[in-house]
Amino acid sequence: MPVTARRCLVAGRVQGVFFRASTRQRALELGCYGHVRNLADGRVEVLVAGEAAAVNTLIDWLWLGPPAAQVTHVEVQEVDAATVGTPSEFTIR
Repeated sequence: MPVTARRCLVAGRVQGVFFRASTRQRALELGCYGHVRNLADGRVEVLVAGEAAAVNTLIDWLWLGPPAAQVTHVEVQEVDAATVGTPSEFTIR
């Protein structure tokens, strides 16, 4: 199975609304791996890898986020899957 990897920068009201925990839960449900972390500028970074359909489903979900989030933009960049982390693990940093 080919692995797809993306770095997503999520902007809006995305910190302090359980965005990281919700993203981790959704990623694990989809069988993705990688990490999610808050950035100093108020955005959330999601580094995700997995089957292309699963990664794309997670990216679509990032536009919604958990109920308290208000996402205004999701920037998506292609990355090398080798830089993402350990398969079957999705961490909050």
